[in-house]
Amino acid sequence: MDRDTSADLAALAKVVARQRAEMERLRDLAATSAVLERAKGVLMALTGCTPDAAHEELAQRAKDGNRTLLEQCWLTLGALPPMERPAATPTAPPAGVGSFRVAPVGTTDFADVLGHIARDLVRVGSPHELAGCLLDHLAQELDGDAVMLYERLPEGGLGLMGYAGVDPTLAAQWRQLPPVTSVAAVDALWSGEPRWLEDLAVDRTRYLLIGDTSERWLTRAWLPVPAGETAHAVLGVLRRRSGPFAPRERELLRAVARLCAGRLRAFDSPQNGTPGDFSATVQAVFDALPGAAILLTPLRAPSGEVEDYRIDAATPEAVDVFGRTGRDMVGRHVLESYPSVAGEPLWQGYLQALETGVPFEGEPFAYQDVVGEVPVTATYTVRAAPLGEGLVVTWLRHDPVDRQEQRLADVQRLGNLGWANWNLITQEVSWAAQTYAVLGLIPGQEPVRLEQLPDLALPEDTGPLAHAIAELVSRGRPFNVPFRIDTPAGVRHLRMVAEALTAPDGTPVEVHGFVQDLTAQRSAELALVESERAMLLQRGILQAERALAARLQHALLPLPSKPVRLAGLRVEVAYLPAQAGIHVGGDWFSAIELPDCDALFVVGDVAGHGIDAVATMAQLRFTAKGMVSTGSSLTGALERLNQLLLHSRDGQITATMVLARYDPDQHVLAWAQAGHPPPLLVRRGEVSFLDRPGGMLLGAMSAPEYDARELRLEPGDRLLLYTDGLVERPGEGLDAGFARLAEAVRTHGCGESDSLDALLASMLAEERRDDVCVLDIRMPEEEPDADG
Repeated sequence: MDRDTSADLAALAKVVARQRAEMERLRDLAATSAVLERAKGVLMALTGCTPDAAHEELAQRAKDGNRTLLEQCWLTLGALPPMERPAATPTAPPAGVGSFRVAPVGTTDFADVLGHIARDLVRVGSPHELAGCLLDHLAQELDGDAVMLYERLPEGGLGLMGYAGVDPTLAAQWRQLPPVTSVAAVDALWSGEPRWLEDLAVDRTRYLLIGDTSERWLTRAWLPVPAGETAHAVLGVLRRRSGPFAPRERELLRAVARLCAGRLRAFDSPQNGTPGDFSATVQAVFDALPGAAILLTPLRAPSGEVEDYRIDAATPEAVDVFGRTGRDMVGRHVLESYPSVAGEPLWQGYLQALETGVPFEGEPFAYQDVVGEVPVTATYTVRAAPLGEGLVVTWLRHDPVDRQEQRLADVQRLGNLGWANWNLITQEVSWAAQTYAVLGLIPGQEPVRLEQLPDLALPEDTGPLAHAIAELVSRGRPFNVPFRIDTPAGVRHLRMVAEALTAPDGTPVEVHGFVQDLTAQRSAELALVESERAMLLQRGILQAERALAARLQHALLPLPSKPVRLAGLRVEVAYLPAQAGIHVGGDWFSAIELPDCDALFVVGDVAGHGIDAVATMAQLRFTAKGMVSTGSSLTGALERLNQLLLHSRDGQITATMVLARYDPDQHVLAWAQAGHPPPLLVRRGEVSFLDRPGGMLLGAMSAPEYDARELRLEPGDRLLLYTDGLVERPGEGLDAGFARLAEAVRTHGCGESDSLDALLASMLAEERRDDVCVLDIRMPEEEPDADG
């Protein structure tokens, strides 16, 4: 069979499961006993008469119409015309025949419904098909969603013999009902009266409801079949719809139950077996056989192609993936329960065995299905041998204990541990194979006795292990003891965990436990301790370096305690060290008065932190002051400072800087910069950044060009020189930082009385990752007099 045909079989599995070969249907339709029972059931449903009275009524009608009994049965099932008799007549019916009357809801429509149901029931061949046929009709007539048929068991309970609209898993869970009246189906059977469950909350307090956890079915009806004390089966109809059953719906269900009674009796009556049908004999043999085996009968299409297989016999130990066993499997179809089997190697093997007559030997295979939304997997080995027109299939379901043992072995191997057991009475010792590997012993050699186990440990660990074993053997005290052993590969770190099983008087009689290799874990712990030790040492060195750098910085860069006046300007300085890290940064400033009464303002930032950064800062600070004081221009000073850094410490240090020289007579500020953030000017309430003259940061290239610019200061002007720590934030561009600084100055720095501290507080609310240095230069509104 090619792959396309296999796929078609799988897709049509559910359709095939509900349909039977046309020949089988025709045989059922031609069975006189089945047709007679259906016709009797219709009359019983319409008139409420007894089976004998229904038979006599059919015979009388056939005689009156000059027809055969079979013809009359077909007329009754096909048309079901209502009998036109007076509503009341003084003439009594013949003895033994109930009066023919239409039920209270008996209309032509009602009779037609029953007629269609009765006609379709003739075609069903099993209780399972009977449930499906009823659901097809009741879903239209009263919104039925599921049908379940139970039969009385000899022990008093109920057994599920057919269902439709119910999940196979749920059906397997409720395939048997205990003989208690707290189950509505049992209560209906025992009382002989229907049980209408129409209020879920109330019904839960009275009965144990099938499928109650899902609240899928809000109303249910359970009707004895037939009604009364002679009931031997129960019909259940379950609905998602809430609300009570209408009077017409109740009457229809009672009539349907009477129809089911006739059809179920037809199932119980002897059938004309087909040639070669020996399933009953096989089942009798299977009942006495051990092992798992089933008899499959192929179900063929008119073309002769096998569409499905029916299980006609099963041994008590046969079990499927859903847990159904023995006779519970009889009557089920392969594709009905397992549609995905179509086209698989197992299916092909069945066909091969049927065609060739040679038994099929299958390879072990895994079958997975979903039971209660949980994947269930079982592994099988299958053999199929022809028997007459069918197949005897035997299979071995691999015991999950084997898998558990393998999983236990895998856990021991992955966890690098092995179990051990010592019997203190018989002196028997048993170890897992992994135990030998953990202890560094040769597999298969004699296991070590419990009292000799400390001899394997290093001398310094022998005592604690021997003491723990002695306490366990004498007092039954469990222990968890680490110890070491010496192996050719080096010292191993192990631990042993053990406990004792005791006799009723408390005497230990058996010891079991495990030994685990913790060498890798112990090595990691030792490495971690060594790493922590190294980190603490390094942290101490860094903290000492920070303390030294901080002292050097404080000595080289003293901060004025209050604003100072230089060349008629008010100058305030702020230096804030970084809050993150333990290193001292290289930010610095200088604000001095030159010999010619001009003022020099410098703000710089050396890349890096620590002693080297502080040393470079001191070198640049003093060199810049010296060169400008001795007449060097601002750009010339930057060029020389650049050469200084290029030839210092292998040219690995860079720095940024802004140099400004103020002439108090002309009120002009000349300034130059080397890769530094632009100064910020506040004039008449407007905030702006000065356009930077050209200039590369110091130490970056050998021959950079530096330009200078001039700014005429006006009374009330405020100029900020700062390092990048004031505007930089992680994950934020410099443009955003400049905008944030401008906004903060507008809010806190445009007034004459606005302090530098308030401005910094608004800018530096978060943790600082870099040092911040700021020179706040202000020109007073009115110039001081000569004596000022």
